[in-house]
Amino acid sequence: MDWLYYFMALFFVLQPHIAAEAGAVGVNYGRLGNNLPPPTQVIQLLQSRNVNRIRLFSPDQDVLAALQGSGIEVIVGTYNQDLQNLGSDASYAISWVNNNIVPYSGTVTFHCVAAGNEVIPSDLETYVLPAMKNLKTALQSVNLGNIAVSTAVSTAVLGNSYPPSAGVFFNNDVMEPIVSFLAENQSPLLLNVYPYFAYASNPNDISLSYALLTSNQVVVWDGALGYTNLFDAMVDATYSALEKAGCGSIDIVVSETGWPSAQNGDIATIPNAQTYINKLIEHASSGSGTPKRPGESIETYIFAVFNENLKPPGIEQNFGLFYPDMTEVYQVDFN
Repeated sequence: MDWLYYFMALFFVLQPHIAAEAGAVGVNYGRLGNNLPPPTQVIQLLQSRNVNRIRLFSPDQDVLAALQGSGIEVIVGTYNQDLQNLGSDASYAISWVNNNIVPYSGTVTFHCVAAGNEVIPSDLETYVLPAMKNLKTALQSVNLGNIAVSTAVSTAVLGNSYPPSAGVFFNNDVMEPIVSFLAENQSPLLLNVYPYFAYASNPNDISLSYALLTSNQVVVWDGALGYTNLFDAMVDATYSALEKAGCGSIDIVVSETGWPSAQNGDIATIPNAQTYINKLIEHASSGSGTPKRPGESIETYIFAVFNENLKPPGIEQNFGLFYPDMTEVYQVDFN
């Protein structure tokens, strides 16, 4: 099966102990649409579907206000364009925390602050670690040091992913200090995991059942560990990279995963998206874990709540669980 991970690695290069428990599946709530319902209605919708975790890409004040008293745990991100100021100016980080966390800290359960999203590799990568450090210090200064600080990365941080045990970061100079900070503070690494893109890039050589979590047979053997699905293989390749960086104690939170329901022929379809998401919820919440980390559920955030019409045309507009009128794109069971 070398060819499988060869194609995976090609794609990824060109292209991310927090509580593990049943109900550990949440959603990514983006607002890049001009026809979306108000946040108060969205939070009510999510509560009605037993969603108890949410990830925000930015500290949207309207959404944070709507989350007050909801009991929903929140990962909140910084804007990527704020990383340089957050990393170079401690007072900027203090202001960010005072403006975006402190006013809501009594009524909103903040799970984690994410310094940026998928900026490694990029010109912004050097600002991630200092931004994380300044945010952590700012949180501690207002007695909110229990809130984890991390960053969200894609699988592009891996220089090798086949087999999963050979996973390694492509740039240790960037990643090792970041994961060392996470280990020191017992914070997770946020990882965006998309079997869809790997499959869509090479559907002839990667089986659809392996990508959709429907295979009942081991597809890839890695020593004594057998992989029935690509999701687990991608997560475990990152765990292997963490181990090689001397930070094997870190947990991974899957901060994004999803499958588009349109705009790519017979790959991005409603049946495929429904299958992937429901199988993913079942798997992540089951407590089975991954072959490398068995016996615990996988905290996972589905991308995304809505089809958002201000995203780039194509599949990017079709990752939603709901249409803007809050009707389902397909049925999802969060129980």
